[in-house]
Amino acid sequence: MGIVVGLLAGVGLLLVLLGLTSQPKARSRRPSRLRRLIDGAGVERMTPGALVGACCGVALVGGFIALVITGLPAAAVIAALVLAYAPVLVLRRRARQRAKALRSGWPDAVDLLSSAVKAGLSLPEAVVDLSTRGPAPLRPAFARFASEYRATGSFDQALAVLSSLLRDPVADRVILALATAREVGGTDLGKVLATLSDFVRQDARSRGDIEARQSWTVNAARVAVAAPWITLLLLCTRPEAVAAYRTTAGTAILLAAAVLSIIAYRVMIAFGRLPDEPRVMR
Repeated sequence: MGIVVGLLAGVGLLLVLLGLTSQPKARSRRPSRLRRLIDGAGVERMTPGALVGACCGVALVGGFIALVITGLPAAAVIAALVLAYAPVLVLRRRARQRAKALRSGWPDAVDLLSSAVKAGLSLPEAVVDLSTRGPAPLRPAFARFASEYRATGSFDQALAVLSSLLRDPVADRVILALATAREVGGTDLGKVLATLSDFVRQDARSRGDIEARQSWTVNAARVAVAAPWITLLLLCTRPEAVAAYRTTAGTAILLAAAVLSIIAYRVMIAFGRLPDEPRVMR
């Protein structure tokens, strides 16, 4: 038994380590859903294969811990299947936080662009200046824009690199506005940028208010799903309860409860989720 425990723990930790340290491979033209999730979270060193390995490692470790605590193989299997999704949930949470930070930074960035243009800088120079004076969440992307623009001298190509780095609907709208302003030019560039800043700020404020009001739905879903399983964990401290759930009927009840919990959680999350903004640029 000790050998099996050590082997499972070692394999799980190895898979988690590989998921965190693997180097990315060349990306395909059409990124997969996992690739888009990783890009949205801003984790450049992780690959889809490494994410799958991390999910397997967390599942093994979580299933073994559940087996030790409860003594129920069915509970261990359920815990392993649920915890296998934990790395994906972490990345989704990080992607939402990153999108929120980018969304809140764009109004200030456009204001700085408008001020720089009014001060006499050209539009490319004003965008490059954001790599040092822009909002902190956006500075790395604009630093990459500055490097690309200095290397190629092409404003459109540098904007394409910026769009591929940010992968954000708000960024797409701002980048298209900048490209259009660059092509059209004229004396109204400052007014265009000021209008764009107001639009982006109002959009971020409205979406933030809606997300704050609907957050209670997400929290309620989590509490409703977690409560019965916490109760099961407490019941497993009694030998008669463990013996009852080890029977065929007890196993069927646990599996049915797990399926219903997952369905109910997904339905509640679907009701409380805001629709994703479509990207203009791909």
